[in-house]
Amino acid sequence: MSEKLRVGGFTPFTAIDFPGELTAVVFCQGCPWRCRYCHNGELLPARAPSAYDWEQILLFLASRRGLLDAVVFSGGEPTAQGALEPAISQVRKLGFKVGLHTAGIYPRRLSRLIPSLDWVGLDIKAMPEDYPAITGVDGSGVAPWQCAQLLAEAKTPLQVRLTRHPRLTDEAALEQIRNKLHGVGIEHLEVQRCNSEQAIDQTLRFPP
Repeated sequence: MSEKLRVGGFTPFTAIDFPGELTAVVFCQGCPWRCRYCHNGELLPARAPSAYDWEQILLFLASRRGLLDAVVFSGGEPTAQGALEPAISQVRKLGFKVGLHTAGIYPRRLSRLIPSLDWVGLDIKAMPEDYPAITGVDGSGVAPWQCAQLLAEAKTPLQVRLTRHPRLTDEAALEQIRNKLHGVGIEHLEVQRCNSEQAIDQTLRFPP
């Protein structure tokens, strides 16, 4: 029996996680990175106990056909789970559009998913060489930029966003990132202010 999607959280209704669509959001459990400003620390361990059962969520979604437009898979890092691909197929069979929030950690997995995705929110954190200072993982800056190129070439509806902490990303770095995105055909970068209150690295907390 194939493994079920491990779910660490669920939002039954939102209008802000997939532009122009009413959605439910499935927060997938587990992420291999430990980004210093991450505020979803409870979603990072891959095998943490959870009160959410994927089959129950599917039953709920089936009851919301005609009321919701889409389902967004967020995280954690959704593409860390092999069960994501069949879960997306199940959601599409219910008639929903599918959105994905990803940090672009697994380009080959993402490339398989692209035909089944109606929209992607891609987190770009830094220039490739600067990723380890944020993620804590050597070499982590290569894959996200590969994913940006994959999505641009596929013309997938896309929002690229960067969570900015001023100590980690200055104006010069932002300009470099924008220029590199332009080079792969992505014209807009959405810059989000860092929510440092719950950051893993509490030295990043803004003063009150």
